[in-house]
Amino acid sequence: MGERRSVALSGDAQQPDAAVVESVVQAVLASPKYAALDPALVASLAEQELRKGRRVKEAIKEVKNRLHQSAASYWQAPPRYARWRTAIEAAEDEPALKAQLQSILRTHHSMRERLPFLVDFYRTLFAGLSPLRSVLDLGCGVNPLALPWMGLPTETAYFACDIDREQMAFLDWWLAQRGRRGRAFVWNLLAGAPPVELVDAALLLKMAPCLAQLDPAAPARLLDEVRASVWVISFPAQSLGGRDKGMVAHYAAMMDALLTGRNWRVERFDFPTELVFRVHRETR
Repeated sequence: MGERRSVALSGDAQQPDAAVVESVVQAVLASPKYAALDPALVASLAEQELRKGRRVKEAIKEVKNRLHQSAASYWQAPPRYARWRTAIEAAEDEPALKAQLQSILRTHHSMRERLPFLVDFYRTLFAGLSPLRSVLDLGCGVNPLALPWMGLPTETAYFACDIDREQMAFLDWWLAQRGRRGRAFVWNLLAGAPPVELVDAALLLKMAPCLAQLDPAAPARLLDEVRASVWVISFPAQSLGGRDKGMVAHYAAMMDALLTGRNWRVERFDFPTELVFRVHRETR
């Protein structure tokens, strides 16, 4: 793990004592549900809650609640990484491998929603682009498991980051298993852009709302800091329970706000359960 980096917080609230922050972090990480999450992220949220004047027990409860909403709620059941590795290794050919991967993807709510249009999703979003030499998947979830459907050149480097250490170890193994250049690594996006150089495409799939819940400034900060020629940014078109709730209009407005002041070319794609924007920008 790298050095812990905290979110820059506004306001004049006193900085909480480091020992108190650490006590909240350790209490949260003691829960099996959150044990593999990046301590840097947990520390950032703990600082936020303590600066609101919450007691330690209240801060622990609030941090767990925020982590559940932004990460844990997407799993149908606890991940079984060792079992999944065995199943992937046992696949005798590409059709068998894809069947195993689809079984895994169904356990994650976000990917399960995308499965019915998975081929069309990537074909549409990567169509018309120059051959991609590198892709950065921010807050990737289990999206790297969809590589067999992406149609990327074999030489394309794939970088993926998220906050769960066990998940990223599994995905890093998967990239190596596919012979794919790149890596999967733990990174707290609230701390800013990950340490990856200029990439051809950056993916932020259904992550902007989650980041905004934790830090409203985080999505715009990533757009400024990540050096990508093309962004693919998506939003859920319905809740986890399958209800509309006016989410498309709400997130379209959120995207408009993110792009305010940025003279970037934007394309919109509406899929059954996902609203997607492909953004072309000038890199510096």
